Amino acid sequence: MAETAFRTKALTKTYGEGAATVHALRGVDLEVPAGEIVVLLGPSGSGKSTLLNILGGLDRPTDGQAFYRDQELTAMTDRQLTRYRRDHVGFVFQFYNLMPSLTAHENVELVTEIARDPMAPEEALRLVGLSERVDHFPAQMSGGEQQRVAIARAVAKQPAVLFCDEPTGALDSTTGRAVLKVLTDVNETLGTTLMIVTHAAATAELAHRVIHFADGRIRDVVTNTTRKTAEEIHW
Repeated sequence: MAETAFRTKALTKTYGEGAATVHALRGVDLEVPAGEIVVLLGPSGSGKSTLLNILGGLDRPTDGQAFYRDQELTAMTDRQLTRYRRDHVGFVFQFYNLMPSLTAHENVELVTEIARDPMAPEEALRLVGLSERVDHFPAQMSGGEQQRVAIARAVAKQPAVLFCDEPTGALDSTTGRAVLKVLTDVNETLGTTLMIVTHAAATAELAHRVIHFADGRIRDVVTNTTRKTAEEIHW
């Protein structure tokens, strides 16, 4: 059986009080096998990003438990969560958050200087197909290239898990496919567990497992037996 990367028990998250209370998560029970591509699909406000932030150690639930392998994230101190994020997790967001005054190589190098077992920046950039752009600044690159630098920066840590929150949200369909191909290559080459939050149902076609969210709850979990490649996806 595949190892379990994440497990949650009755996970809840609320914001505000009284009439202004927002129930972002309502008792979520979940298991994520290690090494899979898992897509969290649902409308805005359904709880997808909230779950991602909790599993990524960026936020804490109001109640319930979350585990990374045999470690309880919900019992960790802030210092322990910082170490968890540094040693095990990479993040890719919709907006690239690159340093405009640094080259692609230097943007990736920032992360490798603090990682426990990093790959060389040039190797990470080669993995995402940017060997010829290592000395270019963000302003000299397209949106898709900047997103690939952001992915290289995340994978240079060689994280066990890569969290992607709307990684193609700011991209056109052709560029989005290219970015998704990079992400699937990372999964296949490094064995990285990918958790991708998206509104785009087409992205689910490349996942091993699709988790449908609505109103802070998991409505359905579908194992995908007919996965497509990034090039085959119809947007």
